[in-house]
Amino acid sequence: MKTKSIHKPKVNVVTLGCSKNVVDSEVMMAQLRENQFDVKHESNEEKDNEIVIVNTCGFIDNAKEESINTILRFADAKKEGTVSKLYVTGCLSERYKNDLEEQIPEVDAYFGTLELPQLLNTLGADYKHELIGERLLTTPAHFAYLKISEGCNRKCAFCAIPLMRGKHISKSMDDLVTEAKNLVKHGVKELILIAQELTYYGLDLYGGRKLPELLRRLSDVEGVEWIRLHYAYPTMFPMDIIDAMAERSNICNYLDIPLQHTSNRMLKAMHRGITNEKTVELLNNIKSKIPEMAIRTTMLVGFPGEKEEDVDHMINFMEQVQFDRLGVFTYSHEENTSGYKLEDNVDHQTKLDRANRVMAAQANISYQVNQAKIGKTFKVLFDKKEGGHFIGRTEFDSPEVDNEVLVDAKDTYVRVGDFANIKITDATEFDLFGKKV
Repeated sequence: MKTKSIHKPKVNVVTLGCSKNVVDSEVMMAQLRENQFDVKHESNEEKDNEIVIVNTCGFIDNAKEESINTILRFADAKKEGTVSKLYVTGCLSERYKNDLEEQIPEVDAYFGTLELPQLLNTLGADYKHELIGERLLTTPAHFAYLKISEGCNRKCAFCAIPLMRGKHISKSMDDLVTEAKNLVKHGVKELILIAQELTYYGLDLYGGRKLPELLRRLSDVEGVEWIRLHYAYPTMFPMDIIDAMAERSNICNYLDIPLQHTSNRMLKAMHRGITNEKTVELLNNIKSKIPEMAIRTTMLVGFPGEKEEDVDHMINFMEQVQFDRLGVFTYSHEENTSGYKLEDNVDHQTKLDRANRVMAAQANISYQVNQAKIGKTFKVLFDKKEGGHFIGRTEFDSPEVDNEVLVDAKDTYVRVGDFANIKITDATEFDLFGKKV
């Protein structure tokens, strides 16, 4: 007797932008899988592209351009018949839905950042509320991003995130602990806590800043070996976060604090709510509690009215502080932000030149910081094998954005996803080389 085969729709989810989008895609994929869809992430196989969902970024001009180009690529594939349905979600769709519907009508439907139930309904799927913390990981199995809140209440003059992600909404501690336990059950050893603003966690749910309590509860989850913090706003930074980090050996001595600028004139214009002097005090206080703390920051150049002396101030500040890690981006004139009311009077080439100056200064700093690590031994988590090297990270390094530790595969075997003690034998600006001990 012949049985009728049930065809499961094939869905290709394409993710653009930040780690918060990665988590959103992973949640979406888990929902699709539970609804019996055959779901893949960024598949290159044409046969997998019956349905394509593009999860977009709309943060700055470059991100918007990449998102639009990706949508157009799949719109062309739909015209050619290799894609049957095309859906768009995420930040760009949230912010420019009406314009996109008019300009790229080949897309079957556009959805905002919080409209996953509606997207699933359009696909004939149910949103399953019981899947608390269930995700289909797109990262290596041993680490995962843990999004502890959505949105942002800050009013930085350059930032359009609140327009796309809305007000700050914390996830409950119980749900986050459940999610962490589920991740550990699937092999995750490192949790990377992300939010638009970590330090606000709990204000809406519990009437106070509760990140330290959350850290302790996550630290208690059996199997969590590293917890890492990303995106902590510097203004009125709660120092009890550092106390919690100092207490627990499985919380990495690593903190991502995006400062954006150091010149008081520019900090005021950007509505950052902090001064250069308060920034110095904060960094000194953190280092006094945990001297080995690795601090990563981000700088913004080219904001309206910025002068060369402002950039000089930034570079001098960097050289004094010696940030372990630093990234830089150029100002993008975003509609409906308070900065948009100002004249975008720093030309594109000048913005690029300033960004290059900042990164050249950081390269020198990073070289000095890394040279000081030669001869020291670090616990390293290995992410992959590439070419002739096993590649991992210390507790002071986050995936994709920070230093990597390279171990020659001819001399040493380590298993991807495992820890090993590595003695550093050489270093460049952004890479460390070592041997297993």
